[in-house]
Amino acid sequence: MPLFQLNKSRISLIIKEEAERLGFAATGISRAEFAEEDAKRMEAWLEKGHHGEMGYLERNKEKRYDAGKLVESAKSVITVLYNYFPEEELPESTYYKISKYAYGKDYHYVIKEKLKELLKKIELVTGERIARVFTDSAPLLDRANARKSGLGFIGKNTMLINRKIGSFFFIGHILIDLELTEDKETTTNFCGSCTKCIQACPTEALKPFELNANKCISYLTIEYRGEKIPEEFNGKWNRWIFGCDICQDVCPWNRGIKPHNEPLFNATEKLKTMKKTDWENLDKPLFKALFKGTAVERTKFKGLKRNIDFLKKNNT
Repeated sequence: MPLFQLNKSRISLIIKEEAERLGFAATGISRAEFAEEDAKRMEAWLEKGHHGEMGYLERNKEKRYDAGKLVESAKSVITVLYNYFPEEELPESTYYKISKYAYGKDYHYVIKEKLKELLKKIELVTGERIARVFTDSAPLLDRANARKSGLGFIGKNTMLINRKIGSFFFIGHILIDLELTEDKETTTNFCGSCTKCIQACPTEALKPFELNANKCISYLTIEYRGEKIPEEFNGKWNRWIFGCDICQDVCPWNRGIKPHNEPLFNATEKLKTMKKTDWENLDKPLFKALFKGTAVERTKFKGLKRNIDFLKKNNT
């Protein structure tokens, strides 16, 4: 039976307790409203053309900048973080590198199911709600909403950084028609004078708090649809064939962080036993065997093969 007599503070606490039981590393709450400053920053970034071919970022701006317009009657944004840092990385014997978030099952499915379960728990307390769950799957400023809900600060590498759990996590949201107790926004930046991420980026894609996707290895190996990787990046790829973790790997806030305990995010034995020659002889059947139901499907066989061929040609 819904416990309608509970006040918003108590309901907010119950939500965070249930989220923790479901394995979320942190939970924060913000108001579903127009994000004026974040909209200005985003527009300035788009104006520079730093989004590359990601034309979808220029669409649905009204909803992207105002979470309250993404879901009818939404009053609050419940934002959660879910750790994906692996206990062990792919062995050096695999030679080519894949971003840690893509080792196992596609996070969209995993996180959405957990968010749906959290929403069910909320509705047991409050009754049926008007709500939707999202994880990197809607025109929503994920990191901005997480920052607004007190879950971290935006680092010089443009990643959301939580001082307890670093930055190797997925961000998920529930937009809901409940008025909840908002958390205090993180306004302080804790990068200090550190520029390790900027110095480590082999393609010079980073400036403090600004990413040029046109130079970003992660963008170029996943979102970029060109037939060939531009020649200007010869010798700068560091063996990445899907995504890139360099700017997170060098970040001091990621020292000593705990690994996830989600079996679905673990790399398969087949993936861990791949060798350089296996990658360079990759065919469609092997691609499907390795990556069906994973985030790597996004780049498709053609894209992954293009990335491998580029590295093979340039001996990096």
